[in-house]
Amino acid sequence: MTPLPTNIDLSLSPEDNVRLANLCGQFDSHLRLIERRLGIEIANRGMSFRVIGERQAAEAGARVLEGLYAAAADEVLSPERVHLELVECGAEAVAAASADAVPELVIKTKRGLVKPRGAMQLSYMHAILRHDINFGVGPAGTGKTYLAVACAVEALETERVRRVLLVRPAVEAGERLGFLPGDLSQKIDPYLRPLYDALFEMLGFEKVNKLIERNVIEVAPLAFMRGRTLNDAFIILDEAQNTTPEQMKMFLTRIGFGSTAVVTGDVTQVDLPRGQPSGLRQAVEVLRSVEGISFSFFSARDVVRHALVQRIVNAYDAHDRNTSV
Repeated sequence: MTPLPTNIDLSLSPEDNVRLANLCGQFDSHLRLIERRLGIEIANRGMSFRVIGERQAAEAGARVLEGLYAAAADEVLSPERVHLELVECGAEAVAAASADAVPELVIKTKRGLVKPRGAMQLSYMHAILRHDINFGVGPAGTGKTYLAVACAVEALETERVRRVLLVRPAVEAGERLGFLPGDLSQKIDPYLRPLYDALFEMLGFEKVNKLIERNVIEVAPLAFMRGRTLNDAFIILDEAQNTTPEQMKMFLTRIGFGSTAVVTGDVTQVDLPRGQPSGLRQAVEVLRSVEGISFSFFSARDVVRHALVQRIVNAYDAHDRNTSV
């Protein structure tokens, strides 16, 4: 039996026609976006709004309107900003029952605060703080790498670890290194750029370079990790879908005392040669039941980039399902 729709009436204040137009968008485009995303209807007359739909969706829609109206006082709203508000408030409706079990979390860095957007990111960050080995698996744009770097910066600045290692399997066999100019760090810099960008944003360009010079932040190609034991370190293995099973096992067994490891990747974007199994896929299957290891699985609804990114991910997922039948 289909549940009866819920009507939620709200009146926004203070009354401000410019702010109201900012909230609604040109030709009410922001309201239409909220309707499409939550499957609800929004009617308004001036500052009075009625949200109609399934109870949780209608409640989330009301929260979105209130949150965006508050933001409209200080910024010009865009579809991207509406999308981010939807991620946060929509996730709250889904995760309301577990809100007490997963408290709010904010990471403080020199350049400002890093706050998770939505329940999945919040759960992911809590998992990193509670476990020594963590997997963040899901599509691009879900914040897996950025939040891992934020946790690494926080651990370094509070002296819970002595160094941060950035690892990526871009040069797994070593044969490509010779074709790039510069020393080892310069050769793999292009592959580690997303990690560097996050570090620069949180710590500043000069401090990051000084920490790299002092080897507090270390660039560590995956192929060169063999034989090492990493104590008191925060290690991030990015793009882990491109590791082989042997490389993944080698990496995970490098973890020493006082260290935290975060492994991120998207199993739908494997660049390994055809027929070569992904170490990330195998690790998910083999280690799911191992105590002390956390797994966070992101989906398209957790994407916090441009709204089109989420639709692109959904379209590819649908195509993969249809072609696999």
